This record gives sequence, structure tokens and C-alpha cells, in this order.
Amino acid sequence: MNTPLTWTEQDAKAVDIARVLAADAVDKVGNGHPGTAISLAPAAYLLYQKVLTGDPADPRWVGRDRFVLSAGHSSITQYNQLFLAGYGLEITDIAALRTWGSLTPGHPEFGHTAGVETTTGPLGAGISNMVGMAMAAKRERALLDPDAPAGESIFDRFIFGIAGDGCMQEGVASEAASLAGNLELGNLILIYDDNRITIEGDTKIAFSEDVLKRHEAYGWHTQHVDWTHGGTEYAEDVQALYDAIEAAKAVTDKPSIIRLTTIIGWPLPTKAGSHSVHGSKIGAEETAALKKVLGLDPEKSFDVDAGLLAYTRGNAADRAAAAKQAWTAKYEAWRAAKPEKAALFDRLVKRELPADFESALPVFAPGKKATRAASGEVLSALADAIPELWGGSADLAGSNNTTMKGQPSFLAPGHSTAEWSGDYSGRTLHFGIREHAMGGVINGIAQSGLTRPYCGTFLVFSDYMRPTARLAALQNLPSTFVWTHDSIGVGEDGPTHQPIEHLASLRAIPNFDVVRPADANETAAAWAQILRNTRPATIVLSRQDLPIFDRDNGFASTEGVAKGAYVLKEASAAPQVVLIGTGSEVQLAVAAAERLEAGGIPARVVSMPCVEWFNEQDDAYRASVLPAGVVRVSVEAGVPQGWREIVGDSGRIIGIDHFGASANGNLLFEKFGITADAVYAAAKDALA
Repeated sequence: MNTPLTWTEQDAKAVDIARVLAADAVDKVGNGHPGTAISLAPAAYLLYQKVLTGDPADPRWVGRDRFVLSAGHSSITQYNQLFLAGYGLEITDIAALRTWGSLTPGHPEFGHTAGVETTTGPLGAGISNMVGMAMAAKRERALLDPDAPAGESIFDRFIFGIAGDGCMQEGVASEAASLAGNLELGNLILIYDDNRITIEGDTKIAFSEDVLKRHEAYGWHTQHVDWTHGGTEYAEDVQALYDAIEAAKAVTDKPSIIRLTTIIGWPLPTKAGSHSVHGSKIGAEETAALKKVLGLDPEKSFDVDAGLLAYTRGNAADRAAAAKQAWTAKYEAWRAAKPEKAALFDRLVKRELPADFESALPVFAPGKKATRAASGEVLSALADAIPELWGGSADLAGSNNTTMKGQPSFLAPGHSTAEWSGDYSGRTLHFGIREHAMGGVINGIAQSGLTRPYCGTFLVFSDYMRPTARLAALQNLPSTFVWTHDSIGVGEDGPTHQPIEHLASLRAIPNFDVVRPADANETAAAWAQILRNTRPATIVLSRQDLPIFDRDNGFASTEGVAKGAYVLKEASAAPQVVLIGTGSEVQLAVAAAERLEAGGIPARVVSMPCVEWFNEQDDAYRASVLPAGVVRVSVEAGVPQGWREIVGDSGRIIGIDHFGASANGNLLFEKFGITADAVYAAAKDALA
């Protein structure tokens, strides 16, 4: 049953205050995006004060709805509502918009400002996060409360968002919207601010499609609300949007988009509808005129009546209390009825792994195996041990080995095929060929907090995903990117599919772990450490078979993997040279070391699966692995960038600083000089 909308004079006044606060804040700092915040103030206020389920006193409450401002440049739109609702922002924070040390940065930042669910900035990214959040809600319900009637689970929630014309033009939004329609995510409701303005002016110069028809084709429920008829009485406009939101909530088998046609900056007296208010301050004269139109004192800035603030915060607190009371009753009944599920929930909330999950990891006997194949076996082995782990690839499941054996797919009703069957309880994700959205989706899943997602494609296509890897790092999200086919070993597919610069490029991202295991057992150990950590990582895997080192016969155990680098094979005496490799090239270091030893030169082999983990170790450990004064040689099938600081000025670097070619992978390693002979020669040269 729909709750009727109550809209009072105080609500209208609060909307007006939000409008002028946007103008005041941007004018004060001298830059920002006030126009959308002014015209969308009624929509944002409606969501926070009348629609969203949440608790300002407990912003991370599990039972809350989620709100995503995909149009993140209009951050003041959200900050004003967080202030009015009592999420911890005060008027001084609004006045500190976009300044050093403030809680109100230029774009919303997850983990920085209470009430912000995701870091948005790159347009369209928020929509892919919304899709991930909606998927997470479905999976969490299926995992923890599968028998609850529709709409009655404590894990049922809605994902709301606001996007603009810029978001609608970005490819990531289209990818994500297509996937959401296929998955029939009826818990996702997007408000599209159709104001037809971007930085360069009227959108008709570059954007003229019918957005609703596009989303209808994707399988979305579509509605249109028009706010362009003018006038200062907008209660009917708010009612129309509220009715559309209620209608969207009633559609359970389709995501919903509401096209909200607005005039940017309305009701600014002379600048409404102008692109000048999109990304620039309004100016003192126009801001004063806006205040006069709204019946406010043009001489005062950041002026909020204490009684009005008490009203908005009291309303938000009262709504939260009522929602929490109803939710808590269901929660306590659920805990009593399902103690095993409750115990799992308690662990997931703490983001703790099962105490003995490592015992499920496979141990690989000496032989040969591609690390991508080993990774697939690791994931399958972890399926029962870590029920919150789930993921898939961008139409490359068989190549990336991202499917947990025997696990169903995450699919909408009626979408099973002969090859893939499942429902919303499934753990195998099918992203389609949508790499950019895939990364944003798993970030949204990770933001939801109760499950652990991964996704996969070829390493060369990490180029399509780099923005999402960067955003995962910026937010410290435990998103895992499985990137396979990691070098010129891809072979006949040629240079378009052979990553050369990618390892160095990814290592340049702060707070992002790049893990390239050397063999199957290192792969298992790498997965274990990635899961222990709570930050993003990529595990970079080989297409071709690699030797599995005999850990009981001359090669060290994999315990050192967690430290980023370790002595894989010790020299016969004090080492004169240290050979450092990653991934598939470690075997070349081993072969070169054997030849050096045969010639009377003690050579140590160091496997360095993760530079970032190694750099975190203390000086003593790093010196024990790479002793000072000993010649170093590195080998990696990628650009040499980054290795000089590891091998030092006197060291040598074996790499590739040009694109590959289409030929057998083994031949390419030989032709491009990434061989054991090259490592041996480099070591001899450095020693000389």
C-alpha cells in the first residue's frame, strides 16, 4: 500500500533553502555546479525526506535503501540533503564546499562523507554501481533469507539514483542499463534529470535520442514527469514525481527510469535554462535575485532557520525510527528462526573470512598448468568454504576460468539456458561483453558490503576497465579483477591482444595490488592473500602452461607469496647475482640460475608476484630477499618501466618495449629476447 505524500509549507521552505545554499556555497568557493542543484532541489528533498529508508544516526544500517548521485559534479545537491536530514554535515560544511579538509569535496566520496554510498565523478559510473548494488541486494536475500515472501525480507531494499544528460551519453551507463534490464532488477529506480544542458550548451548539438525508448528496449519500465511548465507553486510537480516513484516501486520485474524534464537553474530570474549555471558560480547579483524570488533575505548567506532545521531533521529521525522498528522486529524473528544464517550474517558484516578457509585451497603436484586454469580450480575449491564469493567474466568464462564448478548462474527468472541455469541465488555472473560496466558493477557489489565479488577478462582489455579499477582503489573496495592472457604468450591473436604496458600502468594506481603468480601453487596462495586483504587487486594469469615448481625438492614453500616477493630457489653459496621474475618469466630466471650455478656463479631466484605487497614489508625482510651490494637482474614480459628502482643502476632489465606480433607464443618470447639465455647473458654482463 502506497504511503500518501504529505507536503507542507515547511517542506517547500526547506527546498528553497536547499536552492539558495547551493548558490551560496558555489559563489563562496568560486567554482562548482549550482544549476542542477537548484532545479533538482525538490527531487532530492523528496527522496531524502519522503521516500528513502535510512537512518541519519546510523548511515551504514543494513536495512537502508541506497542513493547514488551519478551526476556527481552536482555534489551539493546531495550534501544539502545530508545536512537537512542530519547525517553529520553542518552549515559550516556546506560553506566549505570544495575546499581543503572539508567533508564536502567537489564530488561525493565514499568513506569520506557519511551518507555517501559511492564515489562518483566520471559520468555514468554511478549507474553501473547502482546495478551492482541492486544485484547484491538480490544475492544477499537469496543467500541469507531465501524463503521470505516477496518484499518482506530484511534484505529487500531499493537502489535510487539521479543521473543527468552526461551520464546518459556515456557508454558505461548504456552497458550497465542493458545488463540491468536483462537481469530484471526491479529494485533499481533511476531519475534522469533531462535538462538538456551540458558544458558546451544545448545537448541537441550532440545528443538527440529518445532516452526512454532506449531504456524500454533494454527492458526497463519508463515514465515521464515534466517540470517545465513554470510557476512558483511546485507542489503538483513534487506530487507527480512521487507518484512516478511509487509506480516504479510497484514494478518488481523491471528496473525503472523516470525522465524528469527540468529547466536547469530554475527559478533563477535571468539565468535559468542557461549552460552558464551548469559549471560556474552564479554571482552575487543573480543569487540575491533568486533569494528575493523565494522570499528570502538577499543580504544573508548560509542562513538556515533553526526551527526549519529541527523540522527536517526531526522528520528524518522519526521516519528512521519507524522504519527501524519495523525492520528490527523482522530481523529478530529471522535470527531466531535461522541461527546458521544469522551466524553467517554476523561474519559478513565484519568482513571476516572463515577461520579455516585456507584448508580448502588445492595443492598442485609438480607438472605443468596455466595459472588461469589453476585459478579456476582455486575458485571452485573455495566455493563451499566462502559462500559470499561470487563472480564471472565478460563472456570469457571458459578462457578466464572464472566459473566455480557446480555453481548455478545469477540469472533473472526464465533466462536459464542449456549451458547455464540458475536464479538470483546463483554465483556465476554473466556480464556479457561489457567490460567497463562489469568493473563498475563489482564495485557496487563490494560497496553493498556483505559479499565478495570478482570479475574477469583478458589483461589487454583492462584498458576498458581502468576507470573502475582506479575508483575501486580510491574507495578501498575489495573488488578483485581476474585478468588473464597476460603477455605475448597469447601468441597468434597478435598485438591487439598482447598486453605490453599494462602491468606497469596498473602498478601506477595507488592502493591497487597487481599480483602475477609464477605457478599454480603461487596462484592459490595469491588468491588467499587477496581475500585476506580488504582492498582491490588484480590477479594476472597466464594463458600458456607454466611449470609447477616442486616445493619439496629445492624450491621454497609459497608462504612468501603473501609478502610480495620471496626467495624461490636459493643460491649454492652467498649469491653473486639475484634473478627476479614475475609470472611466466620466473621459469626463465630458474633456468638461467641453473646455468650460472653450473659455471660457478651462485645465483638466487626471487619470485616477485606483487611489488605492492613487497614494498609494504619492513626493511629487514626486503634486505633479506634483495641483499644490498648484490647484482640484480629482472625479467618480465612487459615494458621495463618500474624495474630500475628494484634492480638499481648496476642491474639489468629484461623486458619488451614494443608491441608484439601474431605468431606462436614460444616463438615470440625467443624473437623478442625474453629467454633464459637472455637472463643468463644479462647476469654475466652485469657481473662483468
